Amino acid sequence: MTETPQPQHGSTTETEPEAEFAGLEVDAPLVGIIMGSKSDMPEMEKAGQVLSDKGISHEIRVMSAHREPDTVAEYCKNARMRGLKLIIAGAGLSAALPGVAAAHTDLPVIGVPLTSRLSAMGGLDALLSIAQMPPGVPVACVGLDNARNAGHLAARILAA
Repeated sequence: MTETPQPQHGSTTETEPEAEFAGLEVDAPLVGIIMGSKSDMPEMEKAGQVLSDKGISHEIRVMSAHREPDTVAEYCKNARMRGLKLIIAGAGLSAALPGVAAAHTDLPVIGVPLTSRLSAMGGLDALLSIAQMPPGVPVACVGLDNARNAGHLAARILAA
């Protein structure tokens, strides 16, 4: 009579996580769209619409470079690890968000200068704040209130 081997107490079969998850389809965002204020949402959603139309997954978040600097820094530092390939950052007035984002990641950052009723220069302040970055902290800049172009540029960068 042959004995059937019994599993030993406490033994488990371990598999590689990659093998377990290989068959799962993950829809992780490739582009992070961030803005400094909820009031920027109507314009920044236009970038998201362009990306959606092209089948590019994205996420949209509100975070202020001035009111939540740690949140912005953590988001940008962890962006690559989370699977993001690019960040679109919209901001008005001093428009610090795109530059702060670029300072905390090596991913491409596209800045969208936004007009504001509080702007002393009709949006020129935001445009210059994004376009005039110091050496080593590159930020691409699209036209004033032109988040659609940021979406198109993001798609071209991802396709390259």
